[in-house]
Amino acid sequence: MAKDKIIKSTREPLFHVVKRDDLAWWQAWGIRVVTILFSFVIVGLLCVLVADKSFGDSFDIMFTGVFGRLFEGNTTMLWKYLQEIAILLSLSLALTPAFKMKFWNCGAEGQALMGGLATIICMLEFGDKLSYGTLVTVIVITSIVAGAIWGLIPAIFKALFNTNETLFTLMMNYIATQIIAYYVYIKGGGSNVINPVEYGNFPTIGGNDYFVNIVTVAVITVVMYIYLKFSKQGYEISVVGESQNTARYIGINVKKVIIRTMLISGALCGVTGMLLVAGKDHSINVNSVGGQGFTAILMSWLGQFNPFIMVVMTAIVVFLRLGVAKVADTALLNSSYSEIMVGIVILMLVGCEFFIHYAIKFKHKKEVA
Repeated sequence: MAKDKIIKSTREPLFHVVKRDDLAWWQAWGIRVVTILFSFVIVGLLCVLVADKSFGDSFDIMFTGVFGRLFEGNTTMLWKYLQEIAILLSLSLALTPAFKMKFWNCGAEGQALMGGLATIICMLEFGDKLSYGTLVTVIVITSIVAGAIWGLIPAIFKALFNTNETLFTLMMNYIATQIIAYYVYIKGGGSNVINPVEYGNFPTIGGNDYFVNIVTVAVITVVMYIYLKFSKQGYEISVVGESQNTARYIGINVKKVIIRTMLISGALCGVTGMLLVAGKDHSINVNSVGGQGFTAILMSWLGQFNPFIMVVMTAIVVFLRLGVAKVADTALLNSSYSEIMVGIVILMLVGCEFFIHYAIKFKHKKEVA
């Protein structure tokens, strides 16, 4: 008599994540474009529900809040928009070499603040003692050096003692913030405010206060693209990011690359601090960077470490932040409303990148005898 066969099912997880085969570039970008458009639709619908505005009115308010009366020849708001893009993009560019090397520099905030501190010290201490050209030169040099030093400290500890760079750079942010708070308290006479400084501010060109900032960041964008794409140091950064063991095998000095790259990253953050102080606020406080150092991390990653893609991502995020803030003002909503909307959009973009690179496979039953 034949034995009965016992049929049973093997258990598998409900789903598992697998890496996709590389999509064609047009497929990947098609998904990204659709995601961006869909995120704008979601923002518009939330404005309808929360701000009690129609879909069309919401976007009309956003465009007016960002670009002003551009079609009437008034470009003031447009320049402010470009200025906000420049600051966030500058921080994103500063983080990109370190992140491409897989050195998780979360200290852009502190490095920019130290660059700004060097700038304000030069403006206050040497403003009436040096000629304008000499003063600006000193400001540029000291802000770069200050940011570079603040980036160098965690780099040395990482290279020599393999410390956790994420925690180290985060703690450096808190130290920088307290140094700024102390300096502002002393120079502000206990008022926690330093009045706008007259000396050392960047010149107004064509009636525009932000022209120097925008052009400076545009130049940095092109230079950073060339540096990462075509230079020997850019190649070394890529190899170290892929595998430190491989880098050592082919003769790359990994410790040297880590220190050099963080010097560059910190120096560019210092430049951002200089742009904030000498080119925008003409003063400094603990909120001068405004948390943009952390947003810049996402911009660098979403831009795939490509400076030109980062320009697009930054423009989208800044547009939403400024535009939704205007909607919130007209609807008398909390100022956090715009940050919530930006957070939703960034979350959707991060999810989009995940599904471009990975697929979810759901379980299926296998029958065995």
